Amino acid sequence: MTSMAASSTTKIAWRLQEFEAQSSSISCLALGKSSGRLLATGGEDCRVNIWAVSKANCIMSLTGHKNPVESIHFNVSEEQVAAGSQSGSIRVWDLEAAKILRTLMGHKANITSLGFHPFGDFLASSSMDTNIKLWDLRRKGYVFRYKGHTQAVRSLAFSPDGKWLASASDDCTVKLWDLAQGKTITEFKSHTAAVNIVQFHPNEYLLASGSSDRTIKLWDLEKFTMIGSLEGDTTPVRCICFSPDGSCLYSGATDSLRVFGWEPDRCFDAVPVSWGKVSDLAICNQQLIGVSHHLSSVSSYVVDLKRVKKSGGAVIQGIIQDDQPLTEPKKDPKGAALRKNYERPTTTCRSQRLKHRSESDRRSPEGERRSPSEDEADEKLSSAEIHNAEDYKAIFQPKSAISRTPPKMSEPFPAPPEDESILAISRQLKDIKSNFPDKQQGPPLAASTPVVRVEPTVISAVKRPSPPAAGTVSSSHPAPTQPPVTAAKSKPQLKIISSARNEPIGLNVADFLPSSPNHRSGALSDEEALTQMKKGHETMCVMLSSRLKNLQTVRGVWTRDGIKIALDTAVSMNDPSIVVDILNIINPQPSLWKLDVCMVVLPQLDKLLQSKYESYIQTGCTSLKLVMKHFWTLISDTLKATPSVGVDITREERHQKCRVCCEQLKNLSNIVKNKATQVGRHGSTFKELQLLMSPLDDSP
Repeated sequence: MTSMAASSTTKIAWRLQEFEAQSSSISCLALGKSSGRLLATGGEDCRVNIWAVSKANCIMSLTGHKNPVESIHFNVSEEQVAAGSQSGSIRVWDLEAAKILRTLMGHKANITSLGFHPFGDFLASSSMDTNIKLWDLRRKGYVFRYKGHTQAVRSLAFSPDGKWLASASDDCTVKLWDLAQGKTITEFKSHTAAVNIVQFHPNEYLLASGSSDRTIKLWDLEKFTMIGSLEGDTTPVRCICFSPDGSCLYSGATDSLRVFGWEPDRCFDAVPVSWGKVSDLAICNQQLIGVSHHLSSVSSYVVDLKRVKKSGGAVIQGIIQDDQPLTEPKKDPKGAALRKNYERPTTTCRSQRLKHRSESDRRSPEGERRSPSEDEADEKLSSAEIHNAEDYKAIFQPKSAISRTPPKMSEPFPAPPEDESILAISRQLKDIKSNFPDKQQGPPLAASTPVVRVEPTVISAVKRPSPPAAGTVSSSHPAPTQPPVTAAKSKPQLKIISSARNEPIGLNVADFLPSSPNHRSGALSDEEALTQMKKGHETMCVMLSSRLKNLQTVRGVWTRDGIKIALDTAVSMNDPSIVVDILNIINPQPSLWKLDVCMVVLPQLDKLLQSKYESYIQTGCTSLKLVMKHFWTLISDTLKATPSVGVDITREERHQKCRVCCEQLKNLSNIVKNKATQVGRHGSTFKELQLLMSPLDDSP
């Protein structure tokens, strides 16, 4: 039935499910790449939850972390999962045995990325402290520390032969490390913004990197040269994935999937997918699985790769080529490749690995400061609670040599029916709603039907907990199995109004109607509903018109008198939204910044960093990072320089500006230190800023 449903639809992409994955905000998630059917989530509740993709029941919860989980990763066989926390600790769980395997301590700040060795008992980790460490899971201690990046590392990947490690960083570089020698082989520097993801080709000596500069670059690992720069994405590249045969590359950006080829650079296809900020991709049975998260919910999406173009004519740098099929040099990736292939070990002997592990467990790791009793106490606090015994036995119990990769002929994820309606959707989401009563949907008005169908993020958009609305939903969807703890826990997080700037917009009628219990679904006539929705509309129009007029004024001043006077004008308007709009324009362009601009902007960052709006906080943090990265060395050197002989008016003016900027930065440093103690995403951002501003403590 499933395969028939999949074959009868003409849809290319659809949402598979949406469910509540944690009791508080999610900060990271990962798909099992071998099967594409296993998902791990981690968040502010310090737990790691394991799920089967397409099922809304948690298989098991892994506890033990005392700080929010910031990074998560499965090993190749999906028998182990590693999770790194905000404090810098890493825990590795054995999923088959349902127990903690290792606790690794050594990083001094947030864990930003993790990677398992393809066949050895090794784990690579990176941190906000800019260090990369290679851990031997048999000995608890790290084998090597790789130093060289100047900012946080966002992605790690081992080469298929297990000899190299690639790292992508906020410092705009990709580094390639020799694992055995513990040193850099080469560094790639062509990206102009933070590099978010790095991925090795499955067969050939080729590396791909995706960046916030909206490009994917391909690097030849024999000649260490760039062989392609793919520029089809209109938003930062968040995740990339080679096809299993290595013939094309899939790129996940906000609300779209693109299929790229190289030599020559070309975009085979662009598929709109309403997954918002997609966080991870995996391939399963000619279907691509993408997952994204928002607050405490996770959404999974499916793209049917049989309906996606993966070869043929394409756009090359904006010029449409003919539709003649291009020669595919990689039909037989192992035989007729353009470049050298990786040499992999022929077999991986599990029993031998286990034997090594049992012998090496007795040895105390070099550099480890924890006593055995501390380790035992810590591992007693860590546990794996199995919530769904049936799924656990089906997925993790068979102790055979095969992994959880599904058989080639296993059924694909079903596509939604063509005649989709509100009733069809409610049937598909029935299991999810029964487990998670906080999932709120608008009243079944006719106007909401196309919205739910077209905008898959509607359900998450209405998830804001408000007691009257929750009462209304629970009256029509009773779910006594779960107490309303989640809503109570998430209330304090609403002090900061979340930014939805890069999320797909979905409107729900319930957001505009009164939330009083007296007004039940369908109780209002169409005229009454329209009257309620129009309330405040004129006021909002006046506010937006005023904002547009102010921005046009600032633009005119900028054109006539330059950016410094334009910023002064924006500040004098006493409207933070205008300042934020201007900063969002100049933040991506460091060349526009001068000391004069810093002097105007820094006093405004005090208000932005302490704003209740998440978008204001993000903009303020970006501006502060820019000032520290591009101007702190100049400010520090100017203030430390010995006085020159004679009168130098220019130097005196620069010294005065630097002194003012330094004082402002010190004031902001105190705010950052206080905010860095917060739990969650904002705490993580401020902790990164705190590390960046640490030189201020030594300044005069």
